[in-house]
Amino acid sequence: MNDGDGTPAAAARERRFGPLGTALVIIPTYNEAENIKAIVTRVREAVPEAHVLVADDNSPDGTGKLADELAAADDHVQVMHRKGKEGLGAAYLAGFRWGLEHGYGVLIEMDADGSHQPEELPRLLTALKGADLVLGSRWVPGGRVVNWPKSREIISRGGSMYSRIALDLPLRDITGGYRAFRRETLEGLGLEEVASQGYCFQVDLARRAIKAGYHVVEVPITFVERELGDSKMSRDILVEALWRVTTWGVGERVGKVLGRDRQSGTAADGQTAPSGERTASGDKSTDSPDESAKASDAKA
Repeated sequence: MNDGDGTPAAAARERRFGPLGTALVIIPTYNEAENIKAIVTRVREAVPEAHVLVADDNSPDGTGKLADELAAADDHVQVMHRKGKEGLGAAYLAGFRWGLEHGYGVLIEMDADGSHQPEELPRLLTALKGADLVLGSRWVPGGRVVNWPKSREIISRGGSMYSRIALDLPLRDITGGYRAFRRETLEGLGLEEVASQGYCFQVDLARRAIKAGYHVVEVPITFVERELGDSKMSRDILVEALWRVTTWGVGERVGKVLGRDRQSGTAADGQTAPSGERTASGDKSTDSPDESAKASDAKA
């Protein structure tokens, strides 16, 4: 396990974390008819008390209809029908908003293709009892990938390394998409300002969580390459990630330099430098009571 915000384990234990509450697993889909039934079934078996929200982008292959059939047979399964393919980030943001509006205490990101194993979800939820955000990590000790070509592993490891260096983030797997958020964490990330997609969306949320001072933990997972359907990874997603991460990194470094200059000028005038800025040291408390999950009217 990696305390991704650099907070010593002892200090994290002194934090007061509230109860988790009901979990909502958000599964974005586009042409996942071959996978949707299996992944929903596995989630329900792995964590029976959790609810599932399938956010379908009007899949031409009928994924949305299959999800409706699952929801009709199980009151823990809900379906959000979206107008069209708008990208992973937009689907998750819509799912987050729905989950927050309906009072869920934990919101989870999970791929539909089985690469994120539902059987490992209890491990993420256990870690979340002492954290604000938990990342399922392929690149910490104990994490691994299965059936990946070496070229894809190099791209993934390289993307995480570049993001870690450019953004000064102490995380090993910044681009991974198997995550569990406390509702209070999502409410504090400024989701209305997030416009990124794909790899970049995951980097953006991790970056925001660390900079806001939330306690982020990585736990090892086994990532299994999909067996059915087509990957949604594209060159455009990779280009967007490189461009945005570089822009964020340059912007933060310029901001730090200008901030030091302002503080130096203030000190020279005999005034006190600004204080009270939050750091990624886990100084936020998430002990507010959880609202009950009310999901009966979710089917769109």
